[in-house]
Amino acid sequence: MKALLRWLALVVLALLALQLLFIGRIATMAVLGPESTTFQRSEAWAQITGPGPLRWRQQWVPYAQISDHLKRAVIASEDDSFTQHDGIDWNALEKAWERNALAEAQAAKAHARAQARSPDAAPIPAPTAKVRGGSTITQQLAKNLLLSSERTLLRKGQEFVLTLLLEQLLSKQRILEIYLNNVEWGEGVFGAEAAAQHYFSKSAARLSPTEAARLAVMLPAPKRFEKMPGSAYLAGRTRVIAARMRNAQLP
Repeated sequence: MKALLRWLALVVLALLALQLLFIGRIATMAVLGPESTTFQRSEAWAQITGPGPLRWRQQWVPYAQISDHLKRAVIASEDDSFTQHDGIDWNALEKAWERNALAEAQAAKAHARAQARSPDAAPIPAPTAKVRGGSTITQQLAKNLLLSSERTLLRKGQEFVLTLLLEQLLSKQRILEIYLNNVEWGEGVFGAEAAAQHYFSKSAARLSPTEAARLAVMLPAPKRFEKMPGSAYLAGRTRVIAARMRNAQLP
């Protein structure tokens, strides 16, 4: 029993030490931009071990040198209540859970119908419903900045803790600045400045409303949209976000 208690105490101390490490790292980000994120390092490693040469484009620019159009577009597309919530948009999260549950139920019914039509055939693999998230910009930053991409309850719990720490230790403006300078916008393309130069051959400060909206729409799947510049979905969604940008509140 004593051995078990000692083991539990060590686990608790290790978790506390980890949280203190995270607090220290986040606190320094109030004045220093991160050199890289966990996500970026994993992408760099994948490129190093891959068949092609390492490609990496990123240039940090201050908040004032990023077009307000891009800031508004990203907020409108990714997190329209960014300036109001405490890091977690509980309403959006609840709606995402409801949508995912509905999608899973519909996928299960479709699978059952397909299997019923061919009862003597080999079992049809059950389809995987498309999961839609309700993550805020702060949650996305917490995950990409400090955590792995694995999907476990433990990692999600740590993401929630880091999200609250980011909101407590950094201003909304600083959170958005770090996010825009580090988010992925294509294969080896990170940050607003690199994205603006890569797609439009101009600085992030000079992006037009339409260009900003297009970049914002790419964020959920930048590598895919980079290869599909003529996508009808990309064009249509860009028009939707451009229309919503005027209502986006900047920090």
